Amino acid sequence: MADKKDIITRFDATDDEPFALELAHGEAICFSDRSPAKETPNEDALAIIPVNHESTVLVVADGLGGMPAGEQASQIVIDCLIAALNDTKRQTRDAILDGIDAANTKILDLKTGAGTTVSIAEITGNNLRTYHAGDSLILLTTSHGNVKYQTLSHSPIGYALICGAIGQEQAMLHPERNLISNYVGCNDMHVTIGPIVELAPLDTLILSSDGLSDNLYEKEICELVRKGAMIDAIVELIQQCKKNMQETLPDRRCHPDDLTLISFRQSN
Repeated sequence: MADKKDIITRFDATDDEPFALELAHGEAICFSDRSPAKETPNEDALAIIPVNHESTVLVVADGLGGMPAGEQASQIVIDCLIAALNDTKRQTRDAILDGIDAANTKILDLKTGAGTTVSIAEITGNNLRTYHAGDSLILLTTSHGNVKYQTLSHSPIGYALICGAIGQEQAMLHPERNLISNYVGCNDMHVTIGPIVELAPLDTLILSSDGLSDNLYEKEICELVRKGAMIDAIVELIQQCKKNMQETLPDRRCHPDDLTLISFRQSN
């Protein structure tokens, strides 16, 4: 594994602006801030974990609001993933799954009812593989603003949307949108592993807590990040998301929430 000093983590963060990082095979932008409607801790967490000169793991975790110790749960899953990936004898895929399993056990052992989502992107060269439990978004868009890959939310609304029972606007407005059926810290937790997807030079990858996807439609996210300097696009994305958190709009609920994201674009 790369030197631990190269690992980036953000816990209970209150970032004013996103910041850029140069990785071995691309650029990443990170941001995490608590909901504008609260003064309690930011329950989200993120990590950028270099594994070796070929691979980097990106992680976003969203501690479940309304449940005890959400910020503790999100930090546990990050810490367990870092520890698992530090074992160089394991394949990255196995280490990620072992790290999530270890976090699930630790959170259950707290016996507080705590839980967290987790969304992970493993980038090796120009290949992407995803892992997730919960409803935190992983979205890959092309330079034309088309969705190239997107994870399925582990929620009744997510399943209804994917099977065509409801539309995008109905899903966005649904009063049970934030109910999830799977997360780290539940007895029957499971991880969805995505296919290997090849990254093109101008593709943009977004991992985020649901503070983003509850306030912006996927097509809006794609349009905002698809072109130009990525730092400028993410600044505009955050500004629009926070504006929507404080406005009542006819096609979405006003939903203030913690907002955490990592964007990635590979080197040309």
